[in-house]
Amino acid sequence: MRVFRQLQPAQRRNLSILFVAGLFFWASLSSLLPTLPLYVSDAGGTSQQIGLVMGAFSIGLLASRSWLGRLADRRSRQIVLLIGMGVVGLAPLGYLLSDWIPWIALVRAFHGISIAAFATGYVTLVVDFAPAEKRGEILGYMSLVNPIGAAIGPALGGSLQEFAGYSPLFLFSALLGLAGFVCTRAVQEQRPEQRGSLSADLPFWSLLSSPKVRSLTLVMFLVGLAFGTQTTFVALLIQETAVPMNAGLFYTAVAFASFGVRLLAGRASDRFGRGPFISISLATYALAMLILFGAHSIGAFLVAGVVVGSGFGTLIPLISALIADRSSPIDRGRLFSLVMCGFDLGIGLAGPILGTLAVGAGYRAMFGYAALLSLASLIYFLAFSNPGRGASLRFALGLGPDELSQREGVVDESVVDERPPELACPPKVRSSRL
Repeated sequence: MRVFRQLQPAQRRNLSILFVAGLFFWASLSSLLPTLPLYVSDAGGTSQQIGLVMGAFSIGLLASRSWLGRLADRRSRQIVLLIGMGVVGLAPLGYLLSDWIPWIALVRAFHGISIAAFATGYVTLVVDFAPAEKRGEILGYMSLVNPIGAAIGPALGGSLQEFAGYSPLFLFSALLGLAGFVCTRAVQEQRPEQRGSLSADLPFWSLLSSPKVRSLTLVMFLVGLAFGTQTTFVALLIQETAVPMNAGLFYTAVAFASFGVRLLAGRASDRFGRGPFISISLATYALAMLILFGAHSIGAFLVAGVVVGSGFGTLIPLISALIADRSSPIDRGRLFSLVMCGFDLGIGLAGPILGTLAVGAGYRAMFGYAALLSLASLIYFLAFSNPGRGASLRFALGLGPDELSQREGVVDESVVDERPPELACPPKVRSSRL
């Protein structure tokens, strides 16, 4: 890929190590996606209990996001990434100890810390190494760890559980996390100068008052409700409809579609803006939930997986790039953590709330609700992604700039980059409107 050949050797080395570590992380985490709901069900859990257990993942996410973001900005992105790798390697061993449902929920909450730490550490490190004008493209390529890992993990995890049982599956997931931990230790981090942002010393939750992140946080909350429905209940929906299909194949379809769009969307967003691609991704995700609502065959579930991957594979990298555009190096971790808290909260509430609805309506009805929630996220983004309805709509449709971006306008000379030349990024810029 030409953009990586243009980087300095130290940048390429660090990004390559991060990529391999990310593959191990997502393969470990996703190996349990199609199997953990079945594990809870086999342990005697009801649909409501399955939702509560899977939703407990977000307890760890929400509880750790604020301090992990602060740790990434003030101390080290690498330490945060190592925390994520350590937790993803240890948590599967906890499932081995007991199939008592409250214990599984407790381990699941601990497991949630892994993705909070990994996402914050990984994205901020990648952005630190990426030139600002190529940020979307490099984030798009580096985010390929998600679909590749998610293509490997569920297929192997589902097959391993089917032929060998749950214990070998949990050991396999733990070993993948350990391999990622070893890789992460080899990253050579360079820290930015700790000056240049008024938001750096504000209390974490008070950052919601900033228009830079407030609208994105609510968009991600609505998407998180739909995403939590998908990840928790797709395997059970397939089981309920009596379709003879390994649920891991659904996630493999998601991964392959996600891979394709990530190769294109990031680079295109550097040229045409983030807004229209985020809008398209939200509309696509709503369509995916609608397809799942009506799915009755293997083909329908696979098509839904492709559409899910196309929407979600565009959304997360470009939301990450948009946050990076709107932040300075010393508050980037906190702002990213805050926006993703909305996503975490949505995932956490999706399981218990929609799981309760499923008691009377069945699993299929939940995907109708998920489609409506995804549509609501699109409408909100069109109306509130920028200050003023007109500016917001123009940005979301690609007809105008992001007025909150620091990439356009004048150079922000208060952010001093003292890294060595081979690791330094172009100076951050601030919109002349701010």
